[in-house]
Amino acid sequence: MSESPKPEFDKQKFLFPISAYHGPFTPQNLAFNANLQEFAQRVSYICGLETGGKITSDEAYNQIKALWKQLKKSRELLFANLPPEEENSSDID
Repeated sequence: MSESPKPEFDKQKFLFPISAYHGPFTPQNLAFNANLQEFAQRVSYICGLETGGKITSDEAYNQIKALWKQLKKSRELLFANLPPEEENSSDID
């Protein structure tokens, strides 16, 4: 009997999964979606560390606050040069 080859485990894909983008396609929307997914994943890890007692609530808060500022800055940079009608169509209400 021959063993079937095992698929190689990709730790990077496991730790940082990326979902497909759904919505009106623009390069800015795609890039912001990737940034948003990374933000959500990191916040999840920080919450897990805080819940598990590995970091304090203050550390978790400060780390999430810094991540939020990064996300906000990326949104400002990505959508800064868009005409107002395009910018509004990318907002989620």
